[in-house]
Parts: sequence; structure tokens; C-alpha cells
Amino acid sequence: MDIALILLMIFVAWRVVCLRYQRTHIALLGRHLSNLQLERHMETLTQGYSRAINEESETRQLQVLDTFAQTERSVAAQIGSLADAMQKESSQAASLSTPPFCVPYAERLLPMLTRDFRALLHIHAAGLRHVVDNGGGWDPKGRAYHLSAELYLFQHSCHWFCKSRAVADARLALRHQVTHQKVLDSVSAETRSAYLRWLRGADER
Repeated sequence: MDIALILLMIFVAWRVVCLRYQRTHIALLGRHLSNLQLERHMETLTQGYSRAINEESETRQLQVLDTFAQTERSVAAQIGSLADAMQKESSQAASLSTPPFCVPYAERLLPMLTRDFRALLHIHAAGLRHVVDNGGGWDPKGRAYHLSAELYLFQHSCHWFCKSRAVADARLALRHQVTHQKVLDSVSAETRSAYLRWLRGADER
């Protein structure tokens, strides 16, 4: 049989397995998100922050930012609820692979290449709460800047869990015109430190 045909068949089979594996992750996360309003709240905040920045008057900027206080608290609370709910899932079901591409069932075959999505969600929940409560003592615009980055990083993690790290990077660049590294540099120091420890596996091994 022609080598090219064999390689094509292997690639097609691998893609089928990847898609089936990814669907299980999408379904799992979707089940926990179904009773929340995270996507709508996050869209409200990211669009609202952009609108505030475009206001010519600083006074008007602060007025606009102040209108999102309740939504910010709701986002922080709901991400906390999501993290608690996902804790009930098994470690295998809540694993994601660290290579850029999808590695189906890595949690069974190559567990050293996986990290616990449940632990990552707790990092996001703590990070959002820290910024919403203004634990860093930022001015309103600085706080909004860090909170936007926290939301972008959370969104990246969800895409990573559902698809792959490369897809999450691409969606971040496409939707928000920003790189993963830039987002990581822009979150609070507490979130960044915890995230990097998680990525190294320092808290799991």
C-alpha cells in the first residue's frame, strides 16, 4: 500500500479519536456551565471595559466602570461555584494534556503529560475573587485591566480543556488580539505564581 495513503489513514483515524475525546470534555464542562451565566457576564464585562477605555473623560470612564460592580461579583461567585462543582469529577475526567496538540486519553497512557483542570479552576476562582475585592489596591482602571486579563486566562483554560492548548492560544489571539504570555503577564501576581506552579506540576506531584 502507498505510504502516503497509510499516513493519511492514520491521520484520519487520529482525528476521529481526537474529536470523540474532545466531545467528552466539551459535554462535561458544558454540563457544569449550563446553570450559570458566565459567558453572558464575561461578554458584558469585556465589552464594557473597552467602552469605558474609549470614553474621553476620565470621570465618565470611572462612572462606566462603576456600573459593572454587580456583574463582577457575579462572575467571581459563579467561577467559584464552577470550581466547586468540578471537584466532584474524577481526576481522569478532569485532566488536560500539556502538549500543544490534543493527546487523546493521555491521562491513562501518559499521565506525566497531564494536569488537573479542577485545580486550575480553583486558581482562577481565587484570582478573580482577589481582583474583584481589589486585593492589590489598584485604581479603577488598573483593577479593570487585571480583571480583564483574569477573564481572558480563564477563557483560555476552558478552551484548552475542551480542545487543546494550541486551539486555546489561537482563539485568544483571534478574539482578543492578545497572546497567552501577555495575558499571563497581566493577571495579578498571585494568579500568575499559582498558575506557573500548576503548569510545572509542583502542586500535584
